[in-house]
Amino acid sequence: MAEDWQTGGFGLYIHWPFCEAKCPYCDFNSHVSRSIDQAAWAAAYLTELRRAAAETPGRVLNAVFFGGGTPSLMDPDTVAAIITEIRRLWPVANDLEITLEANPGSVEAGRFRAYRDGGVNRISMGIQALNDDDLRRLGRIHTAQEAMAAFDIARDTFARVSFDLIYARQGQSLAEWDAELRSALSMAVDHLSLYQLTIEQGTAFGDRYNAGKLRDLPDDDLSADLYALTRDICGAEGMPAYEVSNHARDSAQSRHNLIYWRYGDYIGIGPGAHGRLTSDGARYATECYSNPARWLAAVDTSATEKPRQRLSREDQASEFLLMGLRLEEGVSLSRYEKLNGGPLDPGRIRHLSDIGMIYVTEDRITVSEHGLMVLNAVLADLLST
Repeated sequence: MAEDWQTGGFGLYIHWPFCEAKCPYCDFNSHVSRSIDQAAWAAAYLTELRRAAAETPGRVLNAVFFGGGTPSLMDPDTVAAIITEIRRLWPVANDLEITLEANPGSVEAGRFRAYRDGGVNRISMGIQALNDDDLRRLGRIHTAQEAMAAFDIARDTFARVSFDLIYARQGQSLAEWDAELRSALSMAVDHLSLYQLTIEQGTAFGDRYNAGKLRDLPDDDLSADLYALTRDICGAEGMPAYEVSNHARDSAQSRHNLIYWRYGDYIGIGPGAHGRLTSDGARYATECYSNPARWLAAVDTSATEKPRQRLSREDQASEFLLMGLRLEEGVSLSRYEKLNGGPLDPGRIRHLSDIGMIYVTEDRITVSEHGLMVLNAVLADLLST
């Protein structure tokens, strides 16, 4: 009998924790370092890959994602060595997707060709804005012109290219976002990630917001209008949303991220990397220590992870719903019931359906356009006891 994770697939996430500068909105595990021993880091990743492979023998790997931080600061030889080892350690899907995140400031043509020759076949670029004033507000170290030049290099080197933009920025109007988004779509290859600016505690923006110094953020009504405009324009241009913040042409969805949203298994390697791993019939949440120096020093003793958390059936079912309802395809009710040991409350489903928040068709539940705007409230209703 197939294990549940096989419905979602199997992926590998590799976290590179270093950046040239820390963006004020970013709450990812990223660090600025004057000196990086690339050889030591390459050796550490290879060691951790071998440890992970020993736990997952024979699994077919569907996707690899180099995230960060800024993975385009990694030596191409390091990336190539990691990919070579991955292919040696696991059987891989015929259409294995290998994505590397890049920032425009770390892009040049020779480096990108080296990543491609080393096995990377998809680039995800953090452009974030297409005007210099907003790039400065976001703490980005590249200009709009540099971003577009870097994107041209990526497009000329790779068949699959995605880039990120942040909207609902300070002082941004509907008309300004309309023009910027249409400009982005004229550049786009096959995938766009479009995120509303979120103020996270523990970031520089969070501190400014708490002090009342982060002004001109959109109110709830404008945020909703910006979100609706984004979906309408992208859909009309042949790049519909397949997830709350992600848009793609046919068959160009991020296979790696779909593993998360379809609640597959994935291994996280590198400082602060998270994972979900099924072993001996149980599913575990994994998390590596976030401090780069601590993680690197712990590799030799295979002590890079915090103690694993065994997920209860209820935890798994909740995570499955939280992730899967972000997708346009929704989730399988029978899969939820198998994970949870019991179905969702039919009364709550009926209520949310009656008020137009969700759709239920045979075995699937999907969230409507209206429901997606208040997705957290929909999820809270479904999961309340």
